[in-house]
Amino acid sequence: MRPRLTGSFVALITPFDQAGRVDFGGFRTLIDWHAEHGTSAVLIMGSTGEVSMLTADERAEIIRRTAPMGGSRLAVWFGCTGASTAATIDTLRLARDAGAGGAILAAPSYICAPPDDIEAYLLECADAVDLPMGLYNNPPRVATDLHWDAIARVMAHPNMVVLKESTARVGQVAQVLARRPDCAVMCCDSPNLGLVVPTMSLGGHGTANMSGNIDPVGMATLSTPWTSPEQSVTFRETYLAMLPTLDFTYSAVNPIPVKSLMNAVGLPAGPLRKPLRPLEPAALAAGLAMVRATGLDERYGWTVPDR
Repeated sequence: MRPRLTGSFVALITPFDQAGRVDFGGFRTLIDWHAEHGTSAVLIMGSTGEVSMLTADERAEIIRRTAPMGGSRLAVWFGCTGASTAATIDTLRLARDAGAGGAILAAPSYICAPPDDIEAYLLECADAVDLPMGLYNNPPRVATDLHWDAIARVMAHPNMVVLKESTARVGQVAQVLARRPDCAVMCCDSPNLGLVVPTMSLGGHGTANMSGNIDPVGMATLSTPWTSPEQSVTFRETYLAMLPTLDFTYSAVNPIPVKSLMNAVGLPAGPLRKPLRPLEPAALAAGLAMVRATGLDERYGWTVPDR
C-alpha cells in the first residue's frame, strides 16, 4: 500500500505585496502558520491561488522558492495543470526537480475535452514524471466529468495517490470508495456540494479544502479520518459549528471572500489580481461578524474591528 496523505489539505492563497508582486515572505508566514495549526499539506497554485492570473515566470519562481518551505512539517504540493499535455509535463518536471511533495492535476481548462481524452492525458502525465500526483475531478470548472470507472483506472497508476472529488454526487464518492482504491480519497469543503459528511462517513481520508485558509484547526479536526465512534461525534459537532465559516468562504467567487477576510484579520494575503475585486464593505463586515461569533478571533489571537 502506498503512503496516504490524510487530514486537511489546504488550497493556499497566493499572497501579493501592495505592488502586486508575489510575496514570498507571506508564503513562508502562511506555511509556518499551517504547520503550527494541524494542516497536513498545502496546495499552492490551485484555483484559490489565482493560478490562471500568474505569469509563467511567476509560476516557476513560486515552485522553486516555496517547495522547500514545508520541510518535514507538512507537504507542499502544486497545481501543475497546463494548457496542454506537454505544458503540464514541463511543470511536473519543474516541481519534481524543486523537491515538491506532489502535484494536483485537473483537466486543462476551457477545451472541454471528452472524458477518454482526459483519462489518457492523466495517465500520460503520470507515466512521464515520477512524482506523487492527485486527480481533481472538477466538472464545474473544466466541464469534463470522469465516471468512477475511469477514476479507478487512473488511480491504479502508482504515481496517483490523491483523488479530490468535486461533483455533487454522493453516489460517485461511494462507488470510488467501494473499490478500496490505494489512494487518499478527499472532497471539496463547499457546503453547497455537501460532500464532506458522506465522504468522511464512507471512509474518506480527509478534505482538500479552501476554508483552512481561515480556520486550519477546525479543518484539521473536520478532516480527521473516522477510526472510532468518538471521531464521528467530534466530526458532527465540528461540522455544525463550522457551517458559518464554510458558508462565508463560498459566499462569492473563490478566493475573494477568503483573501478579503485574511487581509482584515492581519494575515498576509494582499490584493486580488484584477479583474477580481475585494468584497464590498457590507459583505466583509458579515465575515468579521462570523469570526467573532465562531470564536476564531480568540483561537488565533486576531484583533477584529467591530464594523
